[in-house]
Amino acid sequence: MGELPKYVLEREFHAPPELVWKAWTEPDLLRRWYGPGVETTIHRFEARPGGLWLLEMRWGENSSYQRAEFTDVTPPRRLVWLHSVADANWNVIQNPMAPDWPRVLLTTVAFEEDAGRTRLRLTWVPHEASEVEIAGFRDALPGMDQGWSAGMEVLSKITADLQA
Repeated sequence: MGELPKYVLEREFHAPPELVWKAWTEPDLLRRWYGPGVETTIHRFEARPGGLWLLEMRWGENSSYQRAEFTDVTPPRRLVWLHSVADANWNVIQNPMAPDWPRVLLTTVAFEEDAGRTRLRLTWVPHEASEVEIAGFRDALPGMDQGWSAGMEVLSKITADLQA
């Protein structure tokens, strides 16, 4: 099967890792930047190994649900979770809008301190995926920055506000 495709997002924030971590792990801050342009509701957020992050994004009459199970939480350096699309009861499901999308993504976010700034590195890798899902993920790689970039812009503003 070869090496799995990997999405990598790297950003630098003009804030120490503790503040960037706070924006990733405090639900009131997280909902402001995760899924910009939609109404984001965090139903549960337990930043600990085995803890769940249950998220709903709404636009108009439509809702999308996501479920994440944390596997590694090392404040303020690293968050790792298994990320999935879910139904309204938080069961992992195939993405209804992208049937070739992996059911589970291994997500790793690293926060590296550099002279009072934070270098953030997020990676997504298909987890226990079929060949069809791996191919679907690989095909989607060129467009993945669009959604993440909008959220990173809002996150940058939040971390600046936290220092003001």
